[in-house]
Amino acid sequence: MEYQQILNTINSELSGISNSGEVATYIPELATISPKKLGMHLYCINSGHYSFGNNEERFSIQSISKVFSLTMAMSILDDQLFRRVDVEPSGNPFNSLIQLEYENGIPRNPFINAGALVISDILISELKNPKKDFLDFVHNITENNSISVNQKVFISEKECSFRNAALINLMKSFGNIKNDIEEVLDFYIYQCAIEMSCKELATAFMVYANSGKKLSDTTQILSEQKTKRINAIMQTCGFYDEAGEFSFRVGLPGKSGVGGGIAAIHPGQYAVTVWSPPLNPKGNSELGMHALEKLTTLTGYSIF
Repeated sequence: MEYQQILNTINSELSGISNSGEVATYIPELATISPKKLGMHLYCINSGHYSFGNNEERFSIQSISKVFSLTMAMSILDDQLFRRVDVEPSGNPFNSLIQLEYENGIPRNPFINAGALVISDILISELKNPKKDFLDFVHNITENNSISVNQKVFISEKECSFRNAALINLMKSFGNIKNDIEEVLDFYIYQCAIEMSCKELATAFMVYANSGKKLSDTTQILSEQKTKRINAIMQTCGFYDEAGEFSFRVGLPGKSGVGGGIAAIHPGQYAVTVWSPPLNPKGNSELGMHALEKLTTLTGYSIF
């Protein structure tokens, strides 16, 4: 497969697309990012790296981090994890309080904010040093110890996390949060504020494309069965209430973040990431969606 030629074609076509998306502003620090940033990186299991644009510039991964926290929780716990968080598409905005009220404090899935907050609560209970352990995990799967948290984004997000605090309080009232509310919120925001490049994210997501193993040394990070389950949750729940649209247009498991990043995988083939900050009304990168749709169209392959 001529991946570099395909990515060059995508890059050329994206320049001609009218982008009506808007950079996220509810986290003030994210609003300072140039809407013109654009990068894409594909890491093929058999033939290596392909890219264009700002693929090595780091950005706030935001909700993409929820895949990593879920991976850590699933590596510690078995199916009892899913007594506290479901695996169904939400059909509502990622920070909805209404659905959580109706469903007695059990979030629909681990990738909406409420679900990721429950996963954060679980990791706080299970890990000795949650922040260090989380960052160590990211360092391990990327083999890059320089990845860190953007403190400006962390502070900016924490100052504006009233709705997330409300979600935690509501779940606490139903008995689904066990630790201190401020501690859970702090750890959750810490994960979201990690900065990674498209290249680094593609390297990290190779674990999910490669049956739970690192490609460099075949270390088994997560069992094949649990990797399959995470990929399934990404397919059905990875794009807030636009997961069906992403499956329809792209046909790959993936996860988006309001920093403008999207990471996706083709099992047994590649991991691919794209970064373009302007978001569509559902909170997903507008050009990122176009880029990945074009990728599966030009290659002729999706998981379907």
